Amino acid sequence: MILEERLDGQGAGEESGVRKGCDPLMQTQHGGLQSRRARIYQQISKELQMRTGAENLYRATSNHRVRETVALELSYVNANLQLLKEELEQLDGSVETCRHGSEGVAAPMIPLGLKETKELDWATPLKEVISGHFGEDSASYEAEIRELEALRQAMRNPSRNEAGLELLAAYYNQLCFLDARFLTPARSLGLFFHWYDSLTGVPAQQRTLAFEKGSVLFNIGALHTQIGARQDRSCAEGNSRAIEAFQRAAGTFSLLRENFSHAPSPDMSAALLCALERLMAAQAQECVFEGLSLPAPAAPSDGPAQLHLAQEAAQVAAEYRLVHQTMAQPPVCDYVPVSWNALVCVKAEFFRSLAHYHAAVALCDGSMVAKGELPTHEQVFLQPLDCAPQGLALSQEPEECRRLGKAHLKRAILGQEEALRLHAVCRVLREVDLLQAVVAQALRRSLARYSELDREDDFCEAAEAPDIQPKTHHKPEARTPCLSQVKVADIFHRLGPLSVFSAKNRWRLVGPVHVTRGESGFGFTLRGDSPVLIAAVIPGGQAAAAGLKEGDYIVSVNGQPCKWWKHTEVVAQLKGVGEAGVSLQVVSLLPSSGPPGAGDRRPALLGPGGLLRSQRERGCKTPAPARASPRPLLGWSRKAKQDRTRDSAQPCAPAGPAATAPDPQALPSPSESPGWP
Repeated sequence: MILEERLDGQGAGEESGVRKGCDPLMQTQHGGLQSRRARIYQQISKELQMRTGAENLYRATSNHRVRETVALELSYVNANLQLLKEELEQLDGSVETCRHGSEGVAAPMIPLGLKETKELDWATPLKEVISGHFGEDSASYEAEIRELEALRQAMRNPSRNEAGLELLAAYYNQLCFLDARFLTPARSLGLFFHWYDSLTGVPAQQRTLAFEKGSVLFNIGALHTQIGARQDRSCAEGNSRAIEAFQRAAGTFSLLRENFSHAPSPDMSAALLCALERLMAAQAQECVFEGLSLPAPAAPSDGPAQLHLAQEAAQVAAEYRLVHQTMAQPPVCDYVPVSWNALVCVKAEFFRSLAHYHAAVALCDGSMVAKGELPTHEQVFLQPLDCAPQGLALSQEPEECRRLGKAHLKRAILGQEEALRLHAVCRVLREVDLLQAVVAQALRRSLARYSELDREDDFCEAAEAPDIQPKTHHKPEARTPCLSQVKVADIFHRLGPLSVFSAKNRWRLVGPVHVTRGESGFGFTLRGDSPVLIAAVIPGGQAAAAGLKEGDYIVSVNGQPCKWWKHTEVVAQLKGVGEAGVSLQVVSLLPSSGPPGAGDRRPALLGPGGLLRSQRERGCKTPAPARASPRPLLGWSRKAKQDRTRDSAQPCAPAGPAATAPDPQALPSPSESPGWP
């Protein structure tokens, strides 16, 4: 990600009526579904609280009549939860059924609902850190806090387009700034981050900022699925956008799976993220097949092209069979909607039948037989027909090819009829007319082709057609989300550069210190930018007499804040002072292990691993995401392990390293200026 710390004081708290990328009115189709989903989440949370209270009362009381009353109440609560669960499954099973202006129809896709969250009060914990650790007036940062709260509120209802993705990415990048500035491995903000599970609606809460970051990343992946599902795949441009969207979704879920352990909600568990990743990969592969099936004037439709389509369709069927196997394994099967499983089964059967249909069309193509272009058995089928020797080409006899093509058409018809049967079994899928229309259209086409090949005097039945070998020339790979393309400015930039002014460092404000110009200048050497560092103090000079020490950072010159000043700006300001001298305010970094004001400052600054050495090596000024951090992207605080019983609605608790902060941004090598003339 590209993170930028704001160098001016403008922009804090400045908000337009509606932030770009936000859909506050929820006017889109998926926006309406998300609004209904949020209402169900709140009802589920309320019923769960009632059930918890009733269970506690049932265990605590010994009165028989009270226990009977509580047991009756529990039965009502459980019944209500079951009804809410079925309603949520119906929403989760909603597929994109938008019809486009093209003549052809395409099978619907599975979009994923966004995770919902509660409102969050950033003001209290942030003001405590700003006043307690940074020593600033917390009341002067109310505009920045309002801007952060407005950004979080806007990202709860993102629009279903690229602007919505940018809004989510911008909030995620701000979370990285907050992580770098306000958090340490031993300190959290003390906030409870509440998020609802996307599939079950069960609420979960944790104190760790990593949970907030992970939930936002999940919503980025879910929003990619919705964008991909609503594309018009009847044209090449829309098909390409759908493929990219599903690739981005798969990459986002893969990123979460690789960096999260023991997630507090089922939808972010490793098993379910793996299932979602495979589902998105299968839908991307389906879009590849649809792109190859699009009518194109220059594209050949002869036998070789049909064999290519047959193997591509077999590849899609194989991908969906793998998805079904993953969804059937516990604990994924306990959370995935039944309609998803049904749709995956329908698609696996449907694309396998399409593979047989295109193989039949290729076998019945007379041009391939005439030219002798029929491939070998093992190039097309999973096993040679009738145990034919390996490398043997398909029969060149037109009659044999017709019979084999007829056998493939028979399997195509049986497969499409089975897909229609599976579609009719699922109550949710029965309401999706578009899916039935797609399968029924393919069935009518297969029956028409079969009637053309059928003859009255054809009494010889060909052997059962073998399965088609899956093969693709375009395997969609998972692609990570484009967080690096969204540039944001640090909301709390006025606190100073992150290389110094963060909760991971401790410092003491010194001054104002009055320094006069001597014969050899002010008696110190400056280095670096934002903030400028006093790299050396000449013994016996004016700076030493005023109390300045090596390793101090200049934060004010004659009352002007200069935390963000460049080296040249500070030098120019010092050169312009007269005989009266200059008034400087500096901060002295303290050792992390000792109490404030105790111990020598030089070992902490200049010793092995000290801050000055770190600055020389990195030239750090601001956190920049251009370089990946060596630590995990989304870790978990150890504090969460201690609070797992009360912080999460689920019994599992996260464990692992602390959340990773953005790496410092590399700057040009720091310049030096010896004592001023």
